[in-house]
Amino acid sequence: MQQLTLYRRDACLLCALAEALLRDEDMPYVTRDVESDSDLEARYGVRIPVVARADGAELGWPFDVVALRAFAAAADAGRPRGHPTG
Repeated sequence: MQQLTLYRRDACLLCALAEALLRDEDMPYVTRDVESDSDLEARYGVRIPVVARADGAELGWPFDVVALRAFAAAADAGRPRGHPTG
């Protein structure tokens, strides 16, 4: 499974809920605090939380575990089997 990126900010209840879904599903992810980067702040502002794949696709809140699983699986479906994941 590809690593996902969770765009979030501190003191954001919805961001904490999104991170809990990722953690509970044991999905590999990293977090990016949008307040630490002016470009991220401009791009995501109040849209957070947003989960992004390496291919640039984004899943914005609200989402549930079913949507999150489908989003993550879509990235894996496009990768040839037996090839390095990079």
